[in-house]
Amino acid sequence: MVTVGNNIALIQPGFSLMNFDGQVFFFGQKGWPKRSCPTGVFHFDVKHNHLKLKPAVFSKDSCYLPPLRYPATCTFKDNLESENHQYIIHGGKTPNNELSDKIYIMSVVCKNNKKVTFRCTEKDLVGDVPEGRYGHSIDVVYSRGKSVGVLFGGRSYIPSAQRTTEKWNSVADCLPHVFLVDFEFGCSTSYILPELQDGLSFHVSIARNDTVYILGGHSLANNIRPANLYRIRVDLPLGSPAVNCTVMPGGISVSSAILTQISNDEFVIIGGYQLENQKRMVCNIISFEDNKMEIREMETPDWTPDIKHSKIWFGSDMGNGTIFLGIPGDNKQVVSEAFYFYMLKCAEDDVNEDQKTFTNSQTSTEDPGDSTPFEDSEEFCFSAEANSFDGDDEFDTYNEDDEEDESETGYWITCCPTCDVDINTWVPFYSTELNKPAMIYCSHGDGHWVHAQCMDLAESTLIHLSEGSNKYYCNEHVEIARALQTPKRVLPLKKPPLKSLHKKGSGKIITPAKKSFLRRLFD
Repeated sequence: MVTVGNNIALIQPGFSLMNFDGQVFFFGQKGWPKRSCPTGVFHFDVKHNHLKLKPAVFSKDSCYLPPLRYPATCTFKDNLESENHQYIIHGGKTPNNELSDKIYIMSVVCKNNKKVTFRCTEKDLVGDVPEGRYGHSIDVVYSRGKSVGVLFGGRSYIPSAQRTTEKWNSVADCLPHVFLVDFEFGCSTSYILPELQDGLSFHVSIARNDTVYILGGHSLANNIRPANLYRIRVDLPLGSPAVNCTVMPGGISVSSAILTQISNDEFVIIGGYQLENQKRMVCNIISFEDNKMEIREMETPDWTPDIKHSKIWFGSDMGNGTIFLGIPGDNKQVVSEAFYFYMLKCAEDDVNEDQKTFTNSQTSTEDPGDSTPFEDSEEFCFSAEANSFDGDDEFDTYNEDDEEDESETGYWITCCPTCDVDINTWVPFYSTELNKPAMIYCSHGDGHWVHAQCMDLAESTLIHLSEGSNKYYCNEHVEIARALQTPKRVLPLKKPPLKSLHKKGSGKIITPAKKSFLRRLFD
């Protein structure tokens, strides 16, 4: 079992792990990046079964990389003999439930005192550009000294013409097209193969030289997990690429399984689901020899009772035959973590002593369902210099306590008893809104945020309030604010001062009337 610091809330189903020369990095945090780590990428540092997330740094010429859940990722080398590799990231869900259609390339540009600086670049595509999706796969194949990306499967939102308020976030299988992506020139070409009839998502994909193997997966249209095994071979001659697909026997029924490589020719499949709410506890070894593929069962790990009885599990491959797994916490306990985490070592190799203490577990990358939203939103800041996080470990570690509570500052809170803003059904109301509802700060008490739409604010009023410095009180507290307001100071009525005349030696005060009378008398 692995203990995690107070940044445990960042780890959620759908995250990804990247392994650069033995160092593992976490990507796909919950919510938007914050001040403590504006890049949203963390060094996944495990020592003595304790995990620390340390902020990673991007170079100044990097693009912004949003936190994406359930993207397709793979490694990419200039050629098969190259030692240096990059990571390709495509698709995935943003914290606002939007689906990305962009391709990002992650590479290491500097390593200094165990600190890594990344360069993230966005690759523009032309041609048959695949739509935004999640739960799909992307792999790189090599043929005749050239390389190309192979993208397949996934889910996407239903066409915009069919989206209604009730079905705004409804998803469907993407068409079973195979996309070849040239990462050098940014060209994308779609291929329709007769062997691929149904869309698949959360399948397993393995790339070997010029071939990609597609195993298992979930068909949303038919709600089945077919025991499919497809072999997609790509030939890259001087002219147009040639793509062919072969249906092979011996597939297994599984979705959301995790794949890790334990040797040059062996892979292990861990976890996943065989039915809607039934985890697949059996593990398999996939072996390759002379272009032949063999799938056989392996000895099942000694799963802990918590893992056996959990309804869901999720995780990702750390590389070198190691898998990181999460399961929901026990809600019956007085103090319970959201998730418990484990590490499963599938192979013995040359690793350091800290990594040899890993225990067992499994995982899944399948979306737990649209009815279980893990998203929350917060404004993000993206600016970091290479030395922004220099210092000891205590300064490197992400400290969630330094941030504001997302449950109170998020855009999808219940701001008042009559609040009807829902992340699954919300559509822009004001012209200034894009993908988040407009909010305004109520100054009552310690203050809180409310949705402008729930307060029935006109757009002109909202703009006026945002430009001024006047305090605002929401509909629920405006009467209280008026009652507590200090009454305006009323100045007393001015009375004309009495001009008095003091007669010397008399000790008496002579009023103007008496003065006038005396003058007439003496005259």
